[in-house]
Amino acid sequence: MNNNLARVSVIDASEWERLRDIRLRSLLANPDAFGGKFESENLLTQEDWQARIAKSDWLIASVDGLDVALMFVEVLEGDHGATCWIGGCWSDPKYRGTGAFRRLFEFLDVNAPSKGWERQGLGVWADNSEAIGAYKALGFEFAGEIQPSARQPDRFYVHMVRISK
Repeated sequence: MNNNLARVSVIDASEWERLRDIRLRSLLANPDAFGGKFESENLLTQEDWQARIAKSDWLIASVDGLDVALMFVEVLEGDHGATCWIGGCWSDPKYRGTGAFRRLFEFLDVNAPSKGWERQGLGVWADNSEAIGAYKALGFEFAGEIQPSARQPDRFYVHMVRISK
């Protein structure tokens, strides 16, 4: 697979089923990677998914017509000076290493000036060394101290930030 084949699109409300499908796949494939849970998100209605789309920009990377990587970007004044917050990051394990995940961040960089995505922040589980390594490779650095999770009290997360390239 060639990373030039990865195409990134911003999902609109009419594509809510596309978002639902990849998000639920992500929760099934890597249930420990997220604060959200398949059991609750599987119960969301069309209106719930469309409300999520209205709140944030949801980006999906596709290879040969298959949606293989996902993230959302919410513009806000966040921790550590972030102008946007990134969440829900996931790539299909079968497509890791193909460049699809990196394409999401390249899309962020290209659109940063017009969308307010200049200083990007995110939270990652402190024990998720694979994700931390991927974020470091994309230019993210640790910001702040390790924090206990409110959603999952037995887990800890850390913030990371980067300036758009």
